[in-house]
Amino acid sequence: MGNRGRFSLKDLFPKAFNGANGSDALSRASLIVSAVLIVVNLFVRTPVLIIAAYLFLGYSLFRMLSKNTVQRRKENEWFVNIGRKIWAKFRLIKNKWKDRKTHVYIKCPECKNVLRLVKNKGEHTVVCPCCKNKFVIKQ
Repeated sequence: MGNRGRFSLKDLFPKAFNGANGSDALSRASLIVSAVLIVVNLFVRTPVLIIAAYLFLGYSLFRMLSKNTVQRRKENEWFVNIGRKIWAKFRLIKNKWKDRKTHVYIKCPECKNVLRLVKNKGEHTVVCPCCKNKFVIKQ
């Protein structure tokens, strides 16, 4: 006849998680930080690390179970944008190292865009492709 009036975990989980934010980049990052702190705490044995690990774990669970998806989406977008900027800096450093014998990287004095130029001796006029500013460089 059915389960009328009976408690069932099978019915509870879909109701509890309906409309929840779920996992995103910021919640995964806080889970990773929590796991790293727990592993470090195995060697250092300080209560500060384990408290910090539990705080990061709690924050991650809070984000995953939150029903305020608009606010969680804004927070995640902010985190992803910061991550993109950091990875772009690392990528630029890697490319500078890889091209160090053939190219030189110079910032445009007007728009601060990084330009990749072939190494040539002497004085050259460079036109920035973004702001069309002309400037002279010496190599």
